[in-house]
Amino acid sequence: MTVKVRFAPSPTGRLHVGNIRTGLINWLFARGEGGQFVLRIDDTDRERSTREYEQGIETDLTWLGMTWDEKHSQSARFPLYRDAMERLKSHGRLYPAYETQDELDRRRKVQLSRGQPPVYDRAALKLTDAERAALEAEGRRPHWRFRLEGKRVKWEDLARGHCEVDTASMSDPVLIREDGAFLYTLPSVVDDIDMAITHVVRGEDHVTNTGAQIEIFEALGARAPQFAHTTLLVGADGEGLSKRLGSLSIMDLREQGYEPLAIVSHLARIGTSDPLEPGDNIAGLAADFAFGKMARHPGRYDFDDLARINAAVLHAMPYETAQPRLANIGADLGEAFWLSVRSNVALFSGVGVWAHVVSGSVEPLIAEEDRPVVEAAAGLLPETLDGDSWSVWTSLVKAATGAKGRGLFMPLRRALTGLDHGPEMAVMLPLIGREKAVRRLAGETA
Repeated sequence: MTVKVRFAPSPTGRLHVGNIRTGLINWLFARGEGGQFVLRIDDTDRERSTREYEQGIETDLTWLGMTWDEKHSQSARFPLYRDAMERLKSHGRLYPAYETQDELDRRRKVQLSRGQPPVYDRAALKLTDAERAALEAEGRRPHWRFRLEGKRVKWEDLARGHCEVDTASMSDPVLIREDGAFLYTLPSVVDDIDMAITHVVRGEDHVTNTGAQIEIFEALGARAPQFAHTTLLVGADGEGLSKRLGSLSIMDLREQGYEPLAIVSHLARIGTSDPLEPGDNIAGLAADFAFGKMARHPGRYDFDDLARINAAVLHAMPYETAQPRLANIGADLGEAFWLSVRSNVALFSGVGVWAHVVSGSVEPLIAEEDRPVVEAAAGLLPETLDGDSWSVWTSLVKAATGAKGRGLFMPLRRALTGLDHGPEMAVMLPLIGREKAVRRLAGETA
């Protein structure tokens, strides 16, 4: 069996780390199994869905490296949903109900006050044709509920193991609203059948829903796919991410300068037995993926971990990969420059600081107590600067001044770069060049 999964985001907002993790787990599983990944746009809510958000979804997935094999829009598939609706009606599994939300809320309160579970009492099934006609004459329009069989639905979950849901303890789910709009459940099941989806991978908050959905698959004469319900993400403090999602969209992370490999590595390995470190590439993450590695406790989304992984991605990035981006920001000063500075950047944009140190105008930092060392160093600077010059030069300055260790190296670094930290000066000195070095050692901005 060829694995085929789907990711079904709604184009009503930006993708955030919570839903992109679900998509990523689907992608990793499919690619690791040599299967197919379907992008299914859940745009049945015509009022809130926009083409702009749909394009944003495609942009985010492409940027992360999550290519898809098929793309479908649910808004183009309404005839299939209407056909399924009529089939369920004809089989007596879909029935009209006329209660308003206020009426349902009052019933639930009464049930709870009596110590009863707040389950829909199927009062609509007891209505006569005349009573239905009278309600519709009042202007009421029905919503449509799926009649559950009230049985124990069982499945072997790839993430949770053996699962059972008793649909007798559930309300018959509403599949179609009063205005005729399809809610998520029926289109999802119909599409899973039509697209031959083999595995549904989603968050554990859908476990209970799965019992009802398996019954819908069966009512439509189809075999349910396999399921995997993974744990959800929480913040570093253990609280839910819902209040933070505004700052955790993929677009925001991209604009903040995080690397796509860092984002997918972080999300792929949160809550697993794998170490929180970057993969070589997204394909490698897929090869390493296994549901058996996933813990049963929620994964903690910690920005410190993301920042650490992001830095590690940059520190290992070869010049061939970095070169186009360096050129794009006017910081392509050659391979030696990149290899020297990459271990000192946490975000790619940080390379601009070091490009400025090499090719820009820097105001040297020379403390009064450091002047003897700097002045002596200026007179001993080699005529030609290469990879050995720093070692030769500092040895000469040490012999002439007696300065050593931090008292020797820090005054020279500050004078040459205007900073008290940075890449190895053995590489930076030749890059800065003798002319700039002489002027900066003299205290000139150069």
